[in-house]
Amino acid sequence: MLKNKNIILGVCGSIAAYKAAVLVRLLIKAGANVKVILTSDAANFITPLTLATLSKNPVYTQYFEKETGVWSNHVELGLWADMLIIAPASANTLAKMANGICDNLLSAVYLSAKCPVFLAPAMDLDMWKHKSTQSNIERLKSFGNTIISPNSGELASGLYGEGRMAEPEEITAFLTGTFKKKLPLAGKKVLVTAGPTFEAIDPVRFIGNHSSGKMGFAIADRFVELGADVTLISGPTAESSTHTMKRIDVVSAAEMLKASQICFDEMDIIIMSAAVADYTPVHVASQKIKKKDNDLSIELKKTTDILATLGAQKRSGQILVGFALETENEEDNAKAKLLKKNLDLIILNSLNDKGAGFQTNTNKITIFNKNFEKKTFEVKSKADVAKDISTEILTLIKE
Repeated sequence: MLKNKNIILGVCGSIAAYKAAVLVRLLIKAGANVKVILTSDAANFITPLTLATLSKNPVYTQYFEKETGVWSNHVELGLWADMLIIAPASANTLAKMANGICDNLLSAVYLSAKCPVFLAPAMDLDMWKHKSTQSNIERLKSFGNTIISPNSGELASGLYGEGRMAEPEEITAFLTGTFKKKLPLAGKKVLVTAGPTFEAIDPVRFIGNHSSGKMGFAIADRFVELGADVTLISGPTAESSTHTMKRIDVVSAAEMLKASQICFDEMDIIIMSAAVADYTPVHVASQKIKKKDNDLSIELKKTTDILATLGAQKRSGQILVGFALETENEEDNAKAKLLKKNLDLIILNSLNDKGAGFQTNTNKITIFNKNFEKKTFEVKSKADVAKDISTEILTLIKE
């Protein structure tokens, strides 16, 4: 949720300033671009060099450098930011913000910012409870600022009580949750299957296909970006997710069916992009089959059709999306699959299209809905294809 977000972190004079180093590290790890503003008092608790090293950006401490005359443009900083976080926010800084006092760079950036502002107060128990502080807090809330409430715990004074700054992990989670709530699929649960399945012949050999899982992983990442809680069920693949999600690794078609059925009922959207084996050996040898004769016959049986099984179980309100990889009669086969398996959308790939198919970074798709209405797309990166698929699914949700 924080990837590529521009974040200004304001750090005020408080013993809790040491936590700013951890917070910067977490924000950078989440993919954010971070610039830090230190008040003069904050620099007594943590050095600009520490935060500059962690943020990979210069740290701002004053309006201009006397030696060089270089000016820190508070207006540009305020416009650059997607969010402004002040952590720790001291009682002094809270009072200034509540009353429009602008005597340092941080307060000037605050007054210039057009972005959401988050405040994580840190101070002693009596200071936090004082009526003037609480009045300032209420006033800041009325301005549209968000307060990340302090915790109770041991304080620098030796007292125990409320006033301890929220932990960096809590602040990061709070910010992530705030952005997620504004996304179109916030609160929705999405299941994505990806990759091939391997059907064992013996402990060494298997029947499989060339699926890399790239398309399914791109779809899963896209739905995380849209705010959904994503569960990814993946067959054997070297692919990895860009975003954090629940991942279940399976090998065979039977394992993928079982994993899909366990979580199917709670899902709002199900996108079955895995290339599941249609057949599996009747008998699996317990030992490696030795090479003896010129010919080897393996008896196969059909695997359970996962998509048809889930289509039969689909409840009202669920959206079920399937894939069809075809080599002939592509559109007719795809539409038949859409109808037979009770799907809401079918995504058609053709191995006859250049740039489509297994183990490529691009794909070319055609989408049919339940009314057999057709949308054809050009060859695109699989990440962009995932966006096209998500757009069609969002359209179904709005209907």
